[in-house]
Amino acid sequence: MEKALAVGLALAVAACSMQPVYERPAAPVAGEFPTGPAYAASAAGGTPATGIGWRDFLADPRLQRLVETALKNNRDLRVAMLNVAQVQAQYRIQRSTLVPAVTGFADESASRTPGKTPEAARTYSAGVAAAWEIDFFGRLRSLRDAALEQYFATVQARRAAEILLVSQVADQYLTTLALDEQLAVTRRTRATAQASYDIVKLRFDAGTGTELTLQQAQSVVEQANADYAAQVRARAQAENGLVLLIGQPLPADLPPPLPMGGQKILADIPAGLPSDLLEGRPDILQAEALLRSENADIGAARAAFFPTISLTGDLGSSSATLGSLLGAGSLAWAFAPSITLPIFQGGALRANLDVARIRKDIGIAQYEKAIQTAFREVADGLAARGTYDDQLAAQERYTATQQRSLELAEFRYRNGVDSYLNVLTAQTGLYGAQQALVTTRLQRLTNLVDLYRTLGGGWVERNGDQPRAADTSISGG
Repeated sequence: MEKALAVGLALAVAACSMQPVYERPAAPVAGEFPTGPAYAASAAGGTPATGIGWRDFLADPRLQRLVETALKNNRDLRVAMLNVAQVQAQYRIQRSTLVPAVTGFADESASRTPGKTPEAARTYSAGVAAAWEIDFFGRLRSLRDAALEQYFATVQARRAAEILLVSQVADQYLTTLALDEQLAVTRRTRATAQASYDIVKLRFDAGTGTELTLQQAQSVVEQANADYAAQVRARAQAENGLVLLIGQPLPADLPPPLPMGGQKILADIPAGLPSDLLEGRPDILQAEALLRSENADIGAARAAFFPTISLTGDLGSSSATLGSLLGAGSLAWAFAPSITLPIFQGGALRANLDVARIRKDIGIAQYEKAIQTAFREVADGLAARGTYDDQLAAQERYTATQQRSLELAEFRYRNGVDSYLNVLTAQTGLYGAQQALVTTRLQRLTNLVDLYRTLGGGWVERNGDQPRAADTSISGG
Protein backbone atom coordinates (compact mmCIF):
# COMPACT_ATOMS: atom_id res chain seq x y z
CA MET A 1 0.00 0.00 0.00
CA GLU A 2 2.80 2.38 0.91
CA LYS A 3 4.64 1.50 -2.32
CA ALA A 4 1.53 2.17 -4.40
CA LEU A 5 1.06 5.50 -2.65
CA ALA A 6 4.66 6.46 -3.24
CA VAL A 7 4.43 5.54 -6.93
CA GLY A 8 1.18 7.48 -7.31
CA LEU A 9 2.70 10.52 -5.62
CA ALA A 10 5.75 10.33 -7.87
CA LEU A 11 3.58 10.13 -10.99
CA ALA A 12 1.45 13.04 -9.82
CA VAL A 13 4.50 15.19 -9.24
CA ALA A 14 6.00 14.09 -12.54
CA ALA A 15 2.82 15.12 -14.33
CA CYS A 16 3.06 18.76 -13.29
CA SER A 17 4.02 21.37 -15.85
CA MET A 18 5.18 24.95 -15.52
CA GLN A 19 3.90 25.98 -18.95
CA PRO A 20 1.31 28.78 -19.02
CA VAL A 21 -2.07 27.73 -20.39
CA TYR A 22 -1.97 28.66 -24.06
CA GLU A 23 -4.69 30.96 -25.34
CA ARG A 24 -4.86 31.99 -28.97
CA PRO A 25 -4.63 35.80 -29.23
CA ALA A 26 -7.67 37.55 -30.64
CA ALA A 27 -7.42 38.38 -34.33
CA PRO A 28 -6.66 42.13 -34.59
CA VAL A 29 -8.77 42.63 -37.74
CA ALA A 30 -12.39 43.27 -38.58
CA GLY A 31 -14.81 40.36 -38.63
CA GLU A 32 -15.54 40.85 -42.34
CA PHE A 33 -13.61 41.96 -45.38
CA PRO A 34 -14.21 45.52 -46.61
CA THR A 35 -17.22 46.33 -48.75
CA GLY A 36 -17.86 49.20 -51.09
CA PRO A 37 -17.65 50.22 -54.75
CA ALA A 38 -14.25 48.54 -55.20
CA TYR A 39 -15.36 45.15 -53.94
CA ALA A 40 -17.34 42.61 -55.92
CA ALA A 41 -19.69 40.27 -54.09
CA SER A 42 -18.22 36.83 -53.42
CA ALA A 43 -19.97 33.69 -54.54
CA ALA A 44 -22.04 32.26 -51.70
CA GLY A 45 -21.57 28.61 -50.87
CA GLY A 46 -18.75 28.11 -53.36
CA THR A 47 -15.70 25.93 -52.88
CA PRO A 48 -13.12 27.77 -50.76
CA ALA A 49 -9.79 28.50 -52.39
CA THR A 50 -8.11 25.90 -50.18
CA GLY A 51 -10.23 23.23 -51.86
CA ILE A 52 -9.67 24.38 -55.45
CA GLY A 53 -6.88 22.32 -57.02
CA TRP A 54 -4.21 24.22 -58.89
CA ARG A 55 -4.72 22.01 -61.96
CA ASP A 56 -8.36 23.11 -62.08
CA PHE A 57 -7.55 26.73 -61.30
CA LEU A 58 -4.78 26.95 -63.94
CA ALA A 59 -6.33 25.35 -67.02
CA ASP A 60 -3.48 26.01 -69.50
CA PRO A 61 -1.82 22.59 -70.15
CA ARG A 62 1.56 24.25 -70.69
CA LEU A 63 1.31 26.08 -67.38
CA GLN A 64 0.20 22.90 -65.60
CA ARG A 65 3.28 21.12 -66.90
CA LEU A 66 5.52 23.95 -65.70
CA VAL A 67 3.99 23.92 -62.22
CA GLU A 68 4.37 20.15 -62.00
CA THR A 69 8.03 20.42 -63.00
CA ALA A 70 8.67 23.19 -60.48
CA LEU A 71 7.15 21.19 -57.64
CA LYS A 72 9.61 18.40 -58.40
CA ASN A 73 12.77 20.41 -59.08
CA ASN A 74 12.63 23.83 -57.40
CA ARG A 75 15.60 24.15 -55.06
CA ASP A 76 13.96 26.52 -52.58
CA LEU A 77 11.18 24.01 -52.09
CA ARG A 78 13.74 21.24 -51.73
CA VAL A 79 15.47 23.22 -48.98
CA ALA A 80 12.11 23.73 -47.24
CA MET A 81 11.51 19.96 -47.32
CA LEU A 82 14.98 19.26 -45.91
CA ASN A 83 14.38 21.82 -43.17
CA VAL A 84 11.32 19.81 -42.14
CA ALA A 85 13.41 16.63 -41.93
CA GLN A 86 16.13 18.44 -39.99
CA VAL A 87 13.77 19.92 -37.39
CA GLN A 88 11.98 16.58 -37.09
CA ALA A 89 15.31 14.97 -36.20
CA GLN A 90 15.98 17.71 -33.66
CA TYR A 91 12.62 17.02 -32.07
CA ARG A 92 13.47 13.31 -31.78
CA ILE A 93 16.72 14.26 -30.06
CA GLN A 94 14.87 16.39 -27.53
CA ARG A 95 12.20 13.73 -27.00
CA SER A 96 14.86 11.13 -26.21
CA THR A 97 15.85 13.01 -23.04
CA LEU A 98 12.63 11.83 -21.38
CA VAL A 99 13.71 8.19 -21.28
CA PRO A 100 16.72 6.61 -19.56
CA ALA A 101 19.97 6.49 -21.50
CA VAL A 102 21.56 3.02 -21.38
CA THR A 103 25.14 2.36 -22.45
CA GLY A 104 27.48 -0.61 -22.35
CA PHE A 105 30.99 -0.35 -20.98
CA ALA A 106 34.19 -2.37 -20.70
CA ASP A 107 36.97 -0.86 -18.58
CA GLU A 108 40.46 -1.67 -17.42
CA SER A 109 42.17 0.35 -14.71
CA ALA A 110 45.64 0.09 -13.16
CA SER A 111 47.03 1.75 -10.02
CA ARG A 112 50.13 1.52 -7.88
CA THR A 113 50.69 2.84 -4.36
CA PRO A 114 54.26 3.89 -3.33
CA GLY A 115 55.79 1.71 -0.65
CA LYS A 116 53.58 -1.21 -1.43
CA THR A 117 54.06 -3.98 -3.89
CA PRO A 118 55.87 -2.85 -7.01
CA GLU A 119 53.24 -4.45 -9.21
CA ALA A 120 50.30 -2.36 -10.34
CA ALA A 121 46.85 -3.42 -9.19
CA ARG A 122 44.52 -3.97 -12.12
CA THR A 123 40.76 -4.05 -12.24
CA TYR A 124 38.64 -5.24 -15.15
CA SER A 125 34.95 -4.45 -15.42
CA ALA A 126 32.18 -4.79 -17.98
CA GLY A 127 28.45 -4.21 -17.92
CA VAL A 128 25.74 -1.67 -18.65
CA ALA A 129 25.15 1.80 -17.22
CA ALA A 130 21.95 3.83 -17.13
CA ALA A 131 21.22 7.48 -16.43
CA TRP A 132 17.84 9.14 -16.15
CA GLU A 133 16.70 12.61 -15.20
CA ILE A 134 13.27 12.37 -13.58
CA ASP A 135 11.23 15.19 -15.04
CA PHE A 136 9.30 16.07 -11.87
CA PHE A 137 8.74 19.70 -12.81
CA GLY A 138 8.22 19.33 -16.57
CA ARG A 139 11.41 21.00 -17.80
CA LEU A 140 12.23 18.27 -20.29
CA ARG A 141 8.61 17.95 -21.40
CA SER A 142 8.44 21.69 -21.99
CA LEU A 143 11.59 21.53 -24.10
CA ARG A 144 10.10 18.58 -26.00
CA ASP A 145 6.85 20.51 -26.60
CA ALA A 146 8.83 23.53 -27.79
CA ALA A 147 10.76 21.36 -30.24
CA LEU A 148 7.54 19.78 -31.47
CA GLU A 149 5.97 23.18 -32.17
CA GLN A 150 9.14 24.22 -33.98
CA TYR A 151 8.64 21.17 -36.16
CA PHE A 152 5.03 22.14 -36.84
CA ALA A 153 6.17 25.66 -37.76
CA THR A 154 8.69 24.28 -40.23
CA VAL A 155 6.03 22.04 -41.74
CA GLN A 156 3.82 25.07 -42.35
CA ALA A 157 6.78 27.01 -43.77
CA ARG A 158 7.29 24.20 -46.27
CA ARG A 159 3.58 24.29 -47.14
CA ALA A 160 3.74 28.07 -47.65
CA ALA A 161 6.77 27.64 -49.90
CA GLU A 162 4.87 25.21 -52.13
CA ILE A 163 1.79 27.44 -52.39
CA LEU A 164 4.01 30.44 -53.17
CA LEU A 165 5.86 28.46 -55.83
CA VAL A 166 2.64 27.59 -57.65
CA SER A 167 1.67 31.27 -57.82
CA GLN A 168 5.19 32.39 -58.77
CA VAL A 169 5.33 30.00 -61.72
CA ALA A 170 1.89 31.14 -62.87
CA ASP A 171 2.77 34.84 -62.54
CA GLN A 172 6.07 34.41 -64.35
CA TYR A 173 4.45 32.38 -67.13
CA LEU A 174 1.75 35.01 -67.61
CA THR A 175 4.46 37.66 -67.75
CA THR A 176 6.14 35.84 -70.64
CA LEU A 177 2.80 35.67 -72.47
CA ALA A 178 2.25 39.40 -71.93
CA LEU A 179 5.71 40.21 -73.24
CA ASP A 180 5.04 38.05 -76.30
CA GLU A 181 1.88 40.08 -76.98
CA GLN A 182 3.69 43.37 -76.41
CA LEU A 183 6.39 42.27 -78.84
CA ALA A 184 3.71 41.49 -81.40
CA VAL A 185 2.15 44.94 -80.88
CA THR A 186 5.55 46.59 -81.22
CA ARG A 187 6.35 44.66 -84.41
CA ARG A 188 3.03 45.69 -85.98
CA THR A 189 3.53 49.30 -84.93
CA ARG A 190 7.08 49.32 -86.25
CA ALA A 191 5.98 47.86 -89.58
CA THR A 192 3.17 50.41 -89.91
CA ALA A 193 5.47 53.27 -88.89
CA GLN A 194 8.13 52.11 -91.34
CA ALA A 195 5.58 52.00 -94.17
CA SER A 196 4.41 55.52 -93.28
CA TYR A 197 8.01 56.69 -93.14
CA ASP A 198 8.71 55.24 -96.60
CA ILE A 199 5.75 57.20 -98.04
CA VAL A 200 6.84 60.42 -96.33
CA LYS A 201 10.42 59.85 -97.55
CA LEU A 202 9.22 59.51 -101.14
CA ARG A 203 7.31 62.79 -100.84
CA PHE A 204 10.30 64.49 -99.28
CA ASP A 205 12.61 63.22 -102.03
CA ALA A 206 10.09 64.42 -104.62
CA GLY A 207 10.03 67.87 -103.06
CA THR A 208 6.39 67.71 -101.97
CA GLY A 209 7.05 66.97 -98.27
CA THR A 210 8.84 68.77 -95.47
CA GLU A 211 11.81 67.66 -93.43
CA LEU A 212 9.78 68.19 -90.26
CA THR A 213 7.26 65.62 -91.41
CA LEU A 214 10.10 63.25 -92.30
CA GLN A 215 11.69 63.58 -88.85
CA GLN A 216 8.35 63.08 -87.15
CA ALA A 217 7.76 59.87 -89.11
CA GLN A 218 11.22 58.58 -88.28
CA SER A 219 10.73 59.30 -84.56
CA VAL A 220 7.89 56.76 -84.41
CA VAL A 221 10.05 54.14 -86.11
CA GLU A 222 12.96 54.68 -83.75
CA GLN A 223 10.73 54.68 -80.68
CA ALA A 224 9.31 51.33 -81.78
CA ASN A 225 12.87 50.03 -82.37
CA ALA A 226 13.92 51.09 -78.85
CA ASP A 227 10.82 49.53 -77.28
CA TYR A 228 11.34 46.34 -79.23
CA ALA A 229 14.91 45.94 -77.97
CA ALA A 230 13.80 46.52 -74.37
CA GLN A 231 10.95 44.03 -74.72
CA VAL A 232 13.21 41.37 -76.26
CA ARG A 233 15.51 41.77 -73.27
CA ALA A 234 12.62 41.61 -70.78
CA ARG A 235 11.23 38.51 -72.51
CA ALA A 236 14.57 36.72 -72.27
CA GLN A 237 14.93 37.67 -68.60
CA ALA A 238 11.38 36.54 -67.86
CA GLU A 239 12.11 33.15 -69.37
CA ASN A 240 15.31 32.94 -67.32
CA GLY A 241 13.23 33.59 -64.20
CA LEU A 242 10.82 30.85 -65.21
CA VAL A 243 13.71 28.42 -65.74
CA LEU A 244 14.98 29.22 -62.24
CA LEU A 245 11.57 28.53 -60.73
CA ILE A 246 11.07 25.17 -62.44
CA GLY A 247 14.64 24.13 -61.62
CA GLN A 248 15.64 22.98 -65.10
CA PRO A 249 15.68 24.20 -68.72
CA LEU A 250 12.29 24.46 -70.37
CA PRO A 251 11.31 20.99 -71.62
CA ALA A 252 11.25 20.69 -75.40
CA ASP A 253 7.94 18.79 -75.40
CA LEU A 254 5.82 21.39 -73.62
CA PRO A 255 2.27 21.82 -74.92
CA PRO A 256 1.72 24.96 -77.01
CA PRO A 257 0.84 28.05 -74.93
CA LEU A 258 -2.63 29.55 -74.83
CA PRO A 259 -2.87 33.28 -75.57
CA MET A 260 -3.66 35.59 -72.71
CA GLY A 261 -7.22 35.93 -73.90
CA GLY A 262 -7.58 32.15 -73.71
CA GLN A 263 -6.41 31.83 -70.11
CA LYS A 264 -9.50 30.47 -68.33
CA ILE A 265 -8.26 31.24 -64.85
CA LEU A 266 -11.10 30.91 -62.36
CA ALA A 267 -12.51 34.43 -62.05
CA ASP A 268 -14.76 34.04 -59.02
CA ILE A 269 -12.87 32.82 -55.96
CA PRO A 270 -14.99 32.64 -52.80
CA ALA A 271 -13.42 34.90 -50.20
CA GLY A 272 -15.00 33.51 -47.03
CA LEU A 273 -14.36 35.37 -43.79
CA PRO A 274 -11.16 36.63 -42.15
CA SER A 275 -11.47 33.83 -39.58
CA ASP A 276 -11.07 31.30 -42.42
CA LEU A 277 -7.54 32.59 -42.98
CA LEU A 278 -6.55 31.26 -39.55
CA GLU A 279 -7.16 27.72 -40.81
CA GLY A 280 -6.03 28.09 -44.43
CA ARG A 281 -2.99 30.38 -44.43
CA PRO A 282 0.19 28.43 -43.63
CA ASP A 283 2.10 31.57 -42.66
CA ILE A 284 -0.46 32.25 -39.92
CA LEU A 285 -0.33 28.64 -38.77
CA GLN A 286 3.46 28.87 -38.76
CA ALA A 287 3.37 32.02 -36.62
CA GLU A 288 1.01 30.36 -34.14
CA ALA A 289 3.19 27.24 -33.91
CA LEU A 290 6.17 29.44 -33.10
CA LEU A 291 4.07 31.19 -30.46
CA ARG A 292 3.20 27.84 -28.89
CA SER A 293 6.89 26.94 -28.89
CA GLU A 294 7.74 30.16 -27.07
CA ASN A 295 4.95 29.45 -24.59
CA ALA A 296 6.51 26.04 -23.87
CA ASP A 297 9.92 27.67 -23.40
CA ILE A 298 8.45 29.65 -20.49
CA GLY A 299 7.58 26.34 -18.81
CA ALA A 300 11.16 25.14 -19.20
CA ALA A 301 12.52 28.42 -17.83
CA ARG A 302 10.19 28.21 -14.81
CA ALA A 303 11.12 24.58 -14.11
CA ALA A 304 14.80 25.52 -14.03
CA PHE A 305 14.18 27.16 -10.60
CA PHE A 306 13.35 23.76 -9.09
CA PRO A 307 15.57 20.80 -8.17
CA THR A 308 16.91 18.43 -10.80
CA ILE A 309 16.65 14.77 -9.79
CA SER A 310 18.83 12.26 -11.57
CA LEU A 311 19.28 8.51 -11.21
CA THR A 312 22.45 6.81 -12.38
CA GLY A 313 23.58 3.24 -11.96
CA ASP A 314 25.48 0.40 -13.52
CA LEU A 315 25.37 -3.39 -13.40
CA GLY A 316 28.06 -5.76 -14.52
CA SER A 317 31.12 -7.75 -13.53
CA SER A 318 34.35 -6.64 -11.91
CA SER A 319 37.51 -8.66 -11.33
CA ALA A 320 41.21 -8.26 -10.66
CA THR A 321 41.99 -10.57 -13.60
CA LEU A 322 40.53 -10.65 -17.04
CA GLY A 323 40.05 -14.41 -16.93
CA SER A 324 37.75 -14.32 -13.91
CA LEU A 325 35.69 -11.34 -15.11
CA LEU A 326 32.71 -13.59 -15.78
CA GLY A 327 33.32 -16.00 -12.92
CA ALA A 328 31.32 -16.50 -9.76
CA GLY A 329 31.37 -13.62 -7.32
CA SER A 330 32.27 -11.01 -9.94
CA LEU A 331 28.84 -9.34 -9.96
CA ALA A 332 29.09 -5.62 -9.25
CA TRP A 333 26.55 -2.85 -9.21
CA ALA A 334 26.26 0.81 -8.24
CA PHE A 335 23.28 3.13 -7.77
CA ALA A 336 23.72 6.90 -7.32
CA PRO A 337 20.63 9.11 -7.10
CA SER A 338 21.30 12.85 -6.93
CA ILE A 339 19.36 16.05 -6.36
CA THR A 340 20.72 19.36 -7.63
CA LEU A 341 19.12 22.56 -6.36
CA PRO A 342 20.05 25.95 -7.84
CA ILE A 343 20.97 28.36 -5.03
CA PHE A 344 22.83 31.27 -6.56
CA GLN A 345 23.52 31.84 -10.26
CA GLY A 346 23.83 35.61 -10.40
CA GLY A 347 20.29 36.15 -11.62
CA ALA A 348 20.74 33.95 -14.70
CA LEU A 349 17.59 31.92 -14.06
CA ARG A 350 15.43 35.02 -13.64
CA ALA A 351 16.94 36.59 -16.75
CA ASN A 352 16.34 33.41 -18.71
CA LEU A 353 12.68 33.46 -17.67
CA ASP A 354 12.40 37.13 -18.67
CA VAL A 355 13.89 36.30 -22.07
CA ALA A 356 11.33 33.50 -22.56
CA ARG A 357 8.46 35.83 -21.67
CA ILE A 358 9.71 38.59 -23.94
CA ARG A 359 10.08 36.11 -26.80
CA LYS A 360 6.47 35.10 -26.30
CA ASP A 361 5.39 38.74 -26.43
CA ILE A 362 7.35 39.11 -29.66
CA GLY A 363 5.66 35.94 -30.96
CA ILE A 364 2.24 37.40 -30.17
CA ALA A 365 3.07 40.56 -32.11
CA GLN A 366 4.38 38.51 -35.04
CA TYR A 367 1.28 36.32 -35.02
CA GLU A 368 -0.99 39.37 -35.02
CA LYS A 369 1.07 40.97 -37.80
CA ALA A 370 0.75 37.79 -39.89
CA ILE A 371 -3.05 38.01 -39.55
CA GLN A 372 -3.09 41.71 -40.42
CA THR A 373 -0.85 41.14 -43.43
CA ALA A 374 -3.07 38.31 -44.66
CA PHE A 375 -6.18 40.46 -44.20
CA ARG A 376 -4.62 43.33 -46.14
CA GLU A 377 -3.44 41.03 -48.99
CA VAL A 378 -6.88 39.47 -49.38
CA ALA A 379 -8.64 42.85 -49.16
CA ASP A 380 -6.32 44.27 -51.83
CA GLY A 381 -6.97 41.25 -54.02
CA LEU A 382 -10.72 41.57 -53.63
CA ALA A 383 -10.56 45.27 -54.49
CA ALA A 384 -8.55 44.46 -57.61
CA ARG A 385 -10.92 41.66 -58.61
CA GLY A 386 -13.87 44.01 -58.22
CA THR A 387 -12.38 46.70 -60.47
CA TYR A 388 -10.16 45.07 -63.08
CA ASP A 389 -13.04 43.83 -65.23
CA ASP A 390 -14.39 47.38 -65.57
CA GLN A 391 -10.91 48.75 -66.20
CA LEU A 392 -10.22 46.12 -68.85
CA ALA A 393 -13.51 46.79 -70.62
CA ALA A 394 -12.82 50.52 -70.64
CA GLN A 395 -9.27 49.95 -71.87
CA GLU A 396 -10.57 47.82 -74.73
CA ARG A 397 -13.03 50.56 -75.73
CA TYR A 398 -10.30 53.16 -75.47
CA THR A 399 -8.01 51.09 -77.72
CA ALA A 400 -10.81 50.79 -80.28
CA THR A 401 -11.27 54.58 -80.32
CA GLN A 402 -7.52 55.05 -80.81
CA GLN A 403 -7.60 52.61 -83.72
CA ARG A 404 -10.44 54.54 -85.34
CA SER A 405 -8.68 57.85 -84.71
CA LEU A 406 -5.61 56.59 -86.55
CA GLU A 407 -7.69 55.45 -89.50
CA LEU A 408 -9.38 58.87 -89.76
CA ALA A 409 -6.10 60.76 -89.33
CA GLU A 410 -4.44 58.76 -92.11
CA PHE A 411 -7.44 59.31 -94.38
CA ARG A 412 -7.40 63.07 -93.80
CA TYR A 413 -3.62 63.22 -94.30
CA ARG A 414 -3.77 61.32 -97.59
CA ASN A 415 -6.45 63.75 -98.82
CA GLY A 416 -4.48 66.80 -97.76
CA VAL A 417 -6.92 67.92 -95.09
CA ASP A 418 -4.60 67.58 -92.03
CA SER A 419 -0.87 67.58 -91.42
CA TYR A 420 1.16 64.50 -90.62
CA LEU A 421 1.30 65.59 -87.00
CA ASN A 422 -2.25 64.31 -86.47
CA VAL A 423 -1.25 60.91 -87.88
CA LEU A 424 1.78 60.84 -85.61
CA THR A 425 -0.34 61.70 -82.57
CA ALA A 426 -2.94 59.05 -83.40
CA GLN A 427 -0.30 56.42 -84.12
CA THR A 428 1.45 57.09 -80.82
CA GLY A 429 -1.87 57.05 -78.98
CA LEU A 430 -2.85 53.68 -80.46
CA TYR A 431 0.53 52.17 -79.67
CA GLY A 432 0.32 53.29 -76.05
CA ALA A 433 -3.27 52.07 -75.74
CA GLN A 434 -2.38 48.62 -77.09
CA GLN A 435 0.55 48.28 -74.70
CA ALA A 436 -1.62 49.40 -71.77
CA LEU A 437 -4.30 46.88 -72.78
CA VAL A 438 -1.81 44.02 -72.60
CA THR A 439 -0.58 45.27 -69.22
CA THR A 440 -4.12 45.48 -67.86
CA ARG A 441 -4.88 41.93 -69.00
CA LEU A 442 -1.72 40.71 -67.28
CA GLN A 443 -2.52 42.55 -64.06
CA ARG A 444 -6.04 41.12 -63.98
CA LEU A 445 -4.80 37.54 -64.39
CA THR A 446 -1.91 37.83 -61.93
CA ASN A 447 -4.27 39.39 -59.40
CA LEU A 448 -6.52 36.33 -59.63
CA VAL A 449 -3.51 34.06 -59.14
CA ASP A 450 -2.27 36.07 -56.17
CA LEU A 451 -5.75 36.21 -54.62
CA TYR A 452 -5.95 32.43 -54.95
CA ARG A 453 -2.64 32.19 -53.07
CA THR A 454 -3.53 34.70 -50.35
CA LEU A 455 -6.72 32.76 -49.63
CA GLY A 456 -4.64 29.62 -49.03
CA GLY A 457 -5.14 27.96 -52.42
CA GLY A 458 -2.51 25.96 -54.27
CA TRP A 459 -1.98 23.13 -51.80
CA VAL A 460 -4.20 20.49 -53.41
CA GLU A 461 -3.67 19.40 -56.99
CA ARG A 462 -7.24 18.73 -58.08
CA ASN A 463 -10.67 19.80 -56.88
CA GLY A 464 -11.99 17.49 -54.19
CA ASP A 465 -8.56 16.18 -53.18
CA GLN A 466 -7.94 15.75 -49.49
CA PRO A 467 -5.05 17.96 -48.39
CA ARG A 468 -2.05 15.75 -47.80
CA ALA A 469 0.10 16.01 -44.71
CA ALA A 470 2.42 18.96 -45.03
CA ASP A 471 5.45 16.90 -44.02
CA THR A 472 5.11 14.36 -46.84
CA SER A 473 7.06 14.54 -50.06
CA ILE A 474 5.45 16.02 -53.16
CA SER A 475 5.68 12.73 -55.03
CA GLY A 476 3.80 11.09 -52.20
CA GLY A 477 0.80 13.43 -52.45
